[in-house]
Amino acid sequence: MQLSIVTTLDYAVPEPVDVLLQLEAAMIPEQHVLHAHIDLPPLDHFARVPAQAYIGERIWLRTGAPLKVRYEATVEVDRILADIATLPAVPPHLLPGETVDYLMPSRYCTSDTFHEFVQKEFGTLQGGARVAAIRDHLAGRLTYEAGSSDSSTTAADTFRSGKGVCRDYAHLMIALVRASGIPARFASVYGLGVEPQDFHAVAEVFLDGMWHMVDATGMTTPAQIAKIGIGRDAADVSFLTSYGDVELVSQSVQVTQATPA
Repeated sequence: MQLSIVTTLDYAVPEPVDVLLQLEAAMIPEQHVLHAHIDLPPLDHFARVPAQAYIGERIWLRTGAPLKVRYEATVEVDRILADIATLPAVPPHLLPGETVDYLMPSRYCTSDTFHEFVQKEFGTLQGGARVAAIRDHLAGRLTYEAGSSDSSTTAADTFRSGKGVCRDYAHLMIALVRASGIPARFASVYGLGVEPQDFHAVAEVFLDGMWHMVDATGMTTPAQIAKIGIGRDAADVSFLTSYGDVELVSQSVQVTQATPA
């Protein structure tokens, strides 16, 4: 499947500021960036740096001009798809080193507080069957509600409130999977079918020797997703981090199915 992506950001900049952007679709084997272009404001500094795990890139900017960004891309998704429920877990002592960080609690994914819950609720299930059960449990338990959370909301907060947005679904999914002894990480993505259209968040779980996407919101599927980057949680993969004051004027994300040339 080919996806057409158009993202625009417009932020007022009261004084010169350093900004870290991560909003471009990653150039990785599971997806092919057929076309991409980014328009940026006048800059005092520009540099590309690798993002976490070398999946995608971040852009360092320094500017005193209004931060007006337009990114356009066409991405062909060529991801290996599998039925999560059928996949075995990798025993912890056999996990590759690069997956171990994603077993640990992180700022928003407080997995160490959920061991008792996952054992009580999902203790009879193993591997992908448990992951699928967690996904289905969250789909039935949580209510998607815009504005119900903010940048400080953790997985534990979402568990208590029973509502959130895609970031909150992903954080709680990750926390419960990590509490089950399975590596899980946060992925920032563009997803076809996401409503309201915006930057989207899903979990990735390590099963049967590979990473597999899981969207607990049910709004999109791995075949309809272009990955931007990954991290332990949302703190690692924000689309915009400013080291100084910026003020939102407007932003938009549009993801549509492209017609192959």
